[in-house]
Amino acid sequence: MNECPRCQSPLEMLTFGETSTVACSHCGYADIPVEHERDVEQPESWQDAFNRFYDHQARRTEETTG
Repeated sequence: MNECPRCQSPLEMLTFGETSTVACSHCGYADIPVEHERDVEQPESWQDAFNRFYDHQARRTEETTG
């Protein structure tokens, strides 16, 4: 691969240790495999959010009333 598949500019070879890849300095293309899946955290339930809010308010009240 001598030309960038995005913009047809010349590619340059980049090497780091035993790993090497090609990249385009013009458009930023890099021939690096990536993982597009991620671990998605479950959103907080409304009940948990309210409980967290009420707990926080109770601690603040205790701190101010001593």
